[in-house]
Amino acid sequence: MKYANNILETIGNTPLVKINQITKELPCTVLAKVEYFNPGSSCKDRMALKMVEDAEKDGRLVPGGTIIEGTSGNTGMGLALAAVIKGYKLICVITDKQSKEKMDILRAVGAKVVVCPTDVEPTDPRSYYSVSKRLAEETPNGWYVNQYDNPSNAQANYEQTGPEIWEQTEGKVTHFIVGVGTGGTISGVGKYLKEKNSNVKIWGVDTYGSVFKKYKETGIFDENEVYSYVTEGIGEDILPENVDFDIIDGFTKVTDKDAAVYTRRLALEEGLFVGMSSGSAIKGLLQLKDEFGPDDVVVVLFHDSGSRYVGKIFNDDWMRDRGYLEEEVKTAIDLIQEHVDKPLLTVRTEELAAHAIDRMRRFKISQIPVMDITGFVGSLDESDLFQAFLEDRNVADKPVREIMGKPYPIVKASASIEEVSKLITKDNQAVLVELENGKYHIITKHDIINSIK
Repeated sequence: MKYANNILETIGNTPLVKINQITKELPCTVLAKVEYFNPGSSCKDRMALKMVEDAEKDGRLVPGGTIIEGTSGNTGMGLALAAVIKGYKLICVITDKQSKEKMDILRAVGAKVVVCPTDVEPTDPRSYYSVSKRLAEETPNGWYVNQYDNPSNAQANYEQTGPEIWEQTEGKVTHFIVGVGTGGTISGVGKYLKEKNSNVKIWGVDTYGSVFKKYKETGIFDENEVYSYVTEGIGEDILPENVDFDIIDGFTKVTDKDAAVYTRRLALEEGLFVGMSSGSAIKGLLQLKDEFGPDDVVVVLFHDSGSRYVGKIFNDDWMRDRGYLEEEVKTAIDLIQEHVDKPLLTVRTEELAAHAIDRMRRFKISQIPVMDITGFVGSLDESDLFQAFLEDRNVADKPVREIMGKPYPIVKASASIEEVSKLITKDNQAVLVELENGKYHIITKHDIINSIK
């Protein structure tokens, strides 16, 4: 009979899969190391088990102890599998930008999940780095994993992932490309491959809001480069000890939008249902196209499964809210799709300014058309009201007709976005669009800005 004695014995030996459609314009062969075939659905299973077993050997982790780690979710899952089989408790400290699926999965395998804010400095006591360390100090028999600086992280990839790639490509691999977070994967795999063939190029994929690329190129840790980003699992606002910059030949940066769009493309065009960092990796590879020739074999590593991002990357509303969906906006009617079902708010000429102010405040709008029995005769916006207030503190008691500006221009629903944009100026804050049902809607600067991809 052929079987594994426990789930941990199924870690590793993940397949290489040829990428055919997305990379068809490249001259080289592109192979993906698909790590969601690991039992915990990510590459982190490898290093999680290695870190636990090394800690057991030197006594840092004692029987019945508690494993504590700050994680974006995947390392937590790997640690959870080890904890279940080996009888440890687990506390995962995670940031609030991680997907709900990741949090729910960790709880499903017995982990206690502590959620910390994303937008704080690493040294802030609320950060997931600080909270992890504090919990390790406060918990009896607690062991803080610290995947960022734990050498077992890179060593696991040196012992496992690197040799697998070398054997699967029969030593023909010429480039290795992967998103960089803790640095364990790129440094471990890169070290092994360069020992086998010093000509193999190792490229890291970074994200905007992270410090890796500039640090590699200049040696400068630029705090101005640190800001919040959406992509999970790659990029950092610290320099983990596991990132061996001497092994890495260079970095390329990928935007959050491109990461999301290419994650979806991998599912639709290659049948690979992967996570957001994999979208970053394949887009990063495409950005490096000038590095490859016809004889090259490029291996790109896909970290994890798309099942952990169903509520985000694979949710149209989430994508649309962030402007990631490739929906082409050409005409006036396209600009108002998000609010076309809502009635147009107006104010009458003889209403008091106080009524207009109340309406604008309640519906959180900055401008409003003015009507009388003949139709649209004026407009009112924040600048009109501000100027009127400077001239008369009792402006709220005046009729709208005394302080209103010129009426907004009216365009057809088929008007091009260029036509509409030209009509919105410093002196004219909006445009009215005439719909087929004889009703009207409003287009503002906000709608124009939202259409920019």
